[in-house]
This record gives sequence, structure tokens and C-alpha cells, in this order.
Amino acid sequence: MSHDGIGPRAVLRSVAFLTAGMLTVPVLAGCGSDDPAGKPLAGADVARADRSDVADGGTLRWAVDTVPDTLNTFQADADGTTSRIAEAVLPSMYRTDEQGRAVRNADYLASAEVVDTEPKQVVVYRLAQQAVWSDGREIAAADFAAQWRALSGKDTAYWTARNAGYDRIEKVERGKNDLEVKVTFSRPYADWKSLFTPLYPKEVMGTPDSFNDGARKKIKVTAGPFTVEKVDSKEDEVVLARNPRWWGSPPKLQKIVLRAVPHDKRVSALSDGTLDLAEIGPEAARRITVAALPQNESTPLMGPEADRSAADALRSWAVANGTDEDAADEEVSARQKLRKKAEKYARQQKALSGFEVRKSLEPAFTQLALNGAEGPLSDERVRRAVARALDREDVAASVLKPLGLPSEPVGSHLALSGQAAYADNSGALGKQDAKEARALLADAGWVPGGPVKEEKKDGKKDEGEKAAGSEADKDGDPEGSGDGDDGTYIVGEDDGKNHGDGKAPHDSGTGTGRLTQGGAPAGAYAPKGTAAPARADTAPVAKDGKALVLRFVLPSGPGSETLAGVADRISEMLKKIGIRTDVSKVDNDSYFKDHIASGAFDLALYSWPATAFPATDARPVYAKPVAAADGSLNVEQNWTRVGTDQVDQLFDQAVATLDDAERRDLIRKADSRIWAAAGSIPLYQRPELVAARENLANAGAFGFATPVYEDMGFLKKSAQGPAGTPGTKSAEESAED
Repeated sequence: MSHDGIGPRAVLRSVAFLTAGMLTVPVLAGCGSDDPAGKPLAGADVARADRSDVADGGTLRWAVDTVPDTLNTFQADADGTTSRIAEAVLPSMYRTDEQGRAVRNADYLASAEVVDTEPKQVVVYRLAQQAVWSDGREIAAADFAAQWRALSGKDTAYWTARNAGYDRIEKVERGKNDLEVKVTFSRPYADWKSLFTPLYPKEVMGTPDSFNDGARKKIKVTAGPFTVEKVDSKEDEVVLARNPRWWGSPPKLQKIVLRAVPHDKRVSALSDGTLDLAEIGPEAARRITVAALPQNESTPLMGPEADRSAADALRSWAVANGTDEDAADEEVSARQKLRKKAEKYARQQKALSGFEVRKSLEPAFTQLALNGAEGPLSDERVRRAVARALDREDVAASVLKPLGLPSEPVGSHLALSGQAAYADNSGALGKQDAKEARALLADAGWVPGGPVKEEKKDGKKDEGEKAAGSEADKDGDPEGSGDGDDGTYIVGEDDGKNHGDGKAPHDSGTGTGRLTQGGAPAGAYAPKGTAAPARADTAPVAKDGKALVLRFVLPSGPGSETLAGVADRISEMLKKIGIRTDVSKVDNDSYFKDHIASGAFDLALYSWPATAFPATDARPVYAKPVAAADGSLNVEQNWTRVGTDQVDQLFDQAVATLDDAERRDLIRKADSRIWAAAGSIPLYQRPELVAARENLANAGAFGFATPVYEDMGFLKKSAQGPAGTPGTKSAEESAED
């Protein structure tokens, strides 16, 4: 999960995509023209080059958010940098292609297939013959078995962050020979391709001590194109070096230095020559784009002599016009500081002309989260009203169009366009309709222009006047605001399942169905067809003397500007149906822990990734919260606290269904139910903007695809564009760095 452009970005299968920073089937099926999965909205932008055009050698300096606290992706404090390191230094049985689908990694895996389904599901992995660990030992069944035991959840001495999939394995054993691994499952598991990626050596997974502490700052034994040379917390960098025992295509780069640089410092680091590759925000992207434009050579740069002459003239003018000498000196000093800043900016722009912006869309989407645990949003009708008020196309366009990226709103919680499970299921909730949104609010008793208790003259509020929100009206929920969805009415799904009598949908206990007029609060709505009073459509709605004001929590700091703009648009949209928002900007570091995870919000913006295995990875995000033994609510990663038994059942069926088409249909059906519950509203796929040195090949905005680390490198001079491009370093110069 992530909030755009801020904090550590993690992946669901590695850690809890906590970031922030965010988010489909394991088969490679072609997408026909009538396939709702469609194509990715944007492809990878990595300056592809043939390996023969890439120079041998060089060091790539790559910006990351953090130096990780652990190199073990299966621990709770792993982050996005942990995952990036693991991709470069450890085996992965499967990787994702440009459509976000799992494909076999031939460097490690000759084949893998389900050989039996009855009485148990059995998968046989046949390993690549040359695959060895960096100490020379063959990758073998013992490594698979050690990882299964560590992650099965049976031994609590292992401090694991997740056990999904591994808890379904009954045994792991050697097959017919040393190159075969036979995995038998106790229960069917459709997402078996998600397992053993990354694969750690038995030296890490073999004991609780080695698992918990042995791979925090180093991994002695690896098996990727690179190894971990050092983790330097003082220098804020991780150095990866070529693995001399790598059997695949030799890495072009000599080293990769992952350097922790805050987002607001990355432009300076790029212009100073200390970075070659960095994810950046929209403002930095604009600067780099402008820097690459042809400059007007007739415009001279302001140098020190011109600076002194201008300062002397300014001082003389100030004194001659009656300004005292000290004030004149202060004015001159301020102007000189401004001039120095301008000169620094000009120098940076010149250096940035050697970079380009590579852009795509991340495999993650930004959503509006609605906290359904308490307050007005615990009523599904109010959540649906909020959702129906949103113009998602406008929101997506406001973020993506200025960047030159496709701005189609995301239509699924569980996949993105191009992934096999994708389909636009937003119709289960309905299109934007302010009139219908106001009707839903009226159904829930929120009356436009309703009475609100006035403040007393001393500024104190009358008892009960507090605006309704997450901290108020906790026991004022309307009847039937539970989270079960048996009989939930889904827009457009009128097949007799919505209501058994063929009449208007009934109230099933979810608050979704329209109540009879006699059962609604007094004044909730007028007879159908009655014209609304003047300005009633935008007048604030109220109930029991309280205005409907929702607390909208946002992160602050560098990188949060985009979310602030989105929040402003959403607030204006809600205002048009009578809902007011109270926007609170909180510290980045406390955003998730103190607000999102703890439920201290009504509305929030953050992101989730779309992975190749939604039945496994997305379930904890949308599972119905359950009461723990101590009375607390176990929400897993479902921070909206909105879930239903039916969605859980569909996930359970999908993860146990080995038929690809049937599993895809179950995922899409689950997504329709998630839309109908209106706990989270997908808005847009996150932009991926990367500043890259012009001569850097096979790296940049990867989109869905797993990076191919051994192909990254700097172009040979013969393969570059016109010689003398300002700021461009050759492979040899980068190697010296």
C-alpha cells in the first residue's frame, strides 16, 4: 500500500505494500478484442537496447527510499528496497511480464507443472541444470523444504510476516533426481506459482535464529546475477556486485549502488552526478523535460561581474531615493541571494539536460478509502452516496493527463488493465449520479438543509452538536448497517438474485435496499417526483442536529501535492451533494500507523498494488474483519473495515480452483461485490516517472515487468546518439564513479 510518492513502497507478496508507499492469473493467455482484460494502458519505458550495444562495466547509482532494516522479504520490517535487492540476488521461480502475468524464469526453472490433483495436488519443479548458489552448492529440494518449514506457520519461533500458500503444503521432497522438487499440497492451491519467489538458501531458512537475524544486513549465500557486497547504513547505500558464479547472461554492469535519497533531494543528486536513475515526482519531471529543450544561446548567463554591477547600481538607486544605507544593504543582500539561487538553478538545469524522463503506469492504483467501522460511513447507503458523487474520470485526468499518460479510471480492485482477471466491474456500484447520491443520503436520514444546532455566544457547542464523523455519533447508526451482504443489491445485476420477489430490492440488513417510506426517519425524503427546493441539492445535509462532515486525512510533506489536489477535487464533488469534509494533513511517518491502520479517519487516499495472484494477495485487504479472542477487531490489511462473508467465500473458492477460466470469473465476481460494498473506490493507476541518464539502457519505468538486472548498462559510444550531449557519461566514466 502506498500514498503517492511518499515513504517506503512495499509489495503485497513481499511485505504488506506499506508505502508509502501499493499493488493476475498465472497463465499466458492472449487477449482477444472482446476480452475485458484488454491491454496495459501504458507499456514499459526502459530505453530497450540489444545486449551487444551495451558496454561491459560501469556502476549504476539508483535512488531508493531506504536502506532496509532486513534483507529477508518475509519479515514484517521488509520494504520495497528489500524486494528490489532480492530480485537481483536470489532465485525467482516466476517473474511478471509486461501484462502483469506470471512467467517461468528459465534461468532457474526448466519446467513446473501440476502432475496430480487427486487425491492431492502435486507440483513437480524441474530445476535448471546449472543453477547453483554462490558457494557452489546446487539449488535443491532441501532449500525448498527449508523455506516451506519456515513459512508454514507451524513453528512460531520463526518471525514471519506472511504464510499464505505455504500453509497449504503438506510436504516437500526430492523427486526422481537432484534436479526435481516434488511439492504435495494438503489443500488445492491455485496460486502455487507465487511460492518460492524469492527462494532463500537453507542457510537462511533452516533455523529460527538464522531466519530472524541471519539475513538482516547480509546474505552470505546468493544465486542471482548480483551478490550483496555491503549494506552501509552510515553512507545510506547498498552495494550489489557481479556474482562470479552466475550461469545466465553475464551482467553488463560491474556494480549497482542502491542509494537512499529523499524524493525532495533527488533533483540535486541527479544534477550533482551522484545518481543515474531515480523515481521522481511531477515537478521534477517537468524540470528535466524543460532542461532537455534547446536553449537560446543568445541569452548570456549572469556571472559574478554582472552580479556585482547590478548590486552596486541597486544600492546607489536605493540611497538616492531616500532609503537609508542599512536598508539598502539588506535589499542588495536579498537580491544577491535570489540571484545565487537562480544561478544554482541554471547550473542544475544544464546538468539535468543529460537526463530524460521515462514514464509508464505502476502496477498499483490510488483509491479513496471509506472507513466503515463507525460514524456515518458505517451505513452502506452513505458510502454509496459518496461513491456515486465522484467523477472518477475527472480525477484520473487531473493526475495523468498533464503527464502525457492514459487517464482511464481503474475499474477493478483486484487487477489492472492487461491482467487476465481485469474487468471493469464499477457498474456494480453505478455511474456518477448526484441525484441518486442525494437520494441515498435521504434514505439514510440525512436531510438537505436540515436543522443544525447553533453555537452558543461563548463559542461552545450545544450538547450533541458535534459534526457527524469517525469520532462522533458512534451509537447513532441507522438500523441495518451491518457488513454482511447476503442479498446485497448490485446495480445492473438483476437476475433474480438481488431480490426474490421481483419487486424493489429489500433491506437485507446491509442498508443497501431502499426502505419503505414508513420505515424511514421523518423528513428523510419527499414523495417520488417532488421537485427539490431551491439550492437543496447543494445545501449541507444534517441528521439529529448534526451536519454530515467527514474527516479527510492526508499525508503531508514532499510528494503529497498530487494527493492534496485529488482531495480538493473530491471535496468539491461531495460538497455538491451536501457532504462537507474536514481535511487534516498529518506527518508522513505517522500517516498509516496512527491514522489509517488505527482507523482514525473517515476518508483517506492511499494505494494498493495489483499482483499476478489476487486470490492470495488481495484477500487480507478485503476480508471481513473478525473479532479476536481479546475482543479486539482483527482487520488484517482491510483498513476500511468493510467486508462481507460472500467476498471471503469467493476468494476461498478462487484460490482453490485450478481451472484458469473459472478462477478468473470468481475473481471478477468478488470484485463486483467489493464495488457494491463501497468500502474503497479505485481512482487511477499510479504514474511511474523515472529520471534516467540518457545513455542508460534497459532501465527506467518498468510498469508491470520484473526488471532484468543483467541487461542494464550504459550504451557503447558507437550505439549512442550525437556525440557531446551535455551531462552524458560514458560507461567508462560511470565505472570510475
